[in-house]
Amino acid sequence: MRTGVLRHIPLSPFGRIVEAAGARITDIPADTLLRWTEESRVLVLRGFPLLEKQEFADYCRTWGEVLKWDAGEVIDLVVEENPKNYLFASGDVPFHWDGAFVEADPRFFFFQCLDATPQAGGETVFSDTTAAYRDADPETRRRWADISITYTTDKVTHYGGEVTEKMVAQHPGTGVPVLRFAEPLDPAKYKNPVYATVHGIDPSEVDEFLTTMAGILHRPEYCYVHAWERGDIVIADNFALVHGRNAFSGPTTRHLQRVEVI
Repeated sequence: MRTGVLRHIPLSPFGRIVEAAGARITDIPADTLLRWTEESRVLVLRGFPLLEKQEFADYCRTWGEVLKWDAGEVIDLVVEENPKNYLFASGDVPFHWDGAFVEADPRFFFFQCLDATPQAGGETVFSDTTAAYRDADPETRRRWADISITYTTDKVTHYGGEVTEKMVAQHPGTGVPVLRFAEPLDPAKYKNPVYATVHGIDPSEVDEFLTTMAGILHRPEYCYVHAWERGDIVIADNFALVHGRNAFSGPTTRHLQRVEVI
């Protein structure tokens, strides 16, 4: 399908690539891109010129309030030699949603890829929690609705603290049920791990519950795996999705910039 100078390519099992021929992201109304993002969950823009760092934050502000961290509005995501936090290490990143430890959960998050190392791993994996909820049987949905989870982590980078979330929430745009689930991290494997305390089920069932939830969200029918190309701009629905990252398979020069919109 073509819309002006744009070509739309569906992704599987969800998501959409929009390819440009000489267009800038500002040529498309923000309301249109927002609608495409809610419809597709993940919107990949290719062929659009990247933005300078401040320009990137300013553009995201046209969508709404931009979340400002201690490090600023734009977070540079690169692999560090001696990271304090697992996000900046070369290993995998388990599923989570962005902004869990801030008062206002971001509705969307934006990435732009300044550099990428081909075939070096590090793919971002997005899981559609709305589909996982939709496919669950009524008894499972009722059980999930009774569960809340307290997440805790030390603040050694741009985020940290403690937050308790009901596992079933409502999408602020579409109204459909979403799952607010982040995988707990083993401190023996991850720096600056996240711990999860589950409420609403018997303590003897917690380990099985966490394993089962992770298994559901990692099912291929719910996951889109994005292999980054230099120049990609990606907009993702932070309420419908959880996301993580595959481990890098070797040295990488990958450099992403991220902005979150409340």
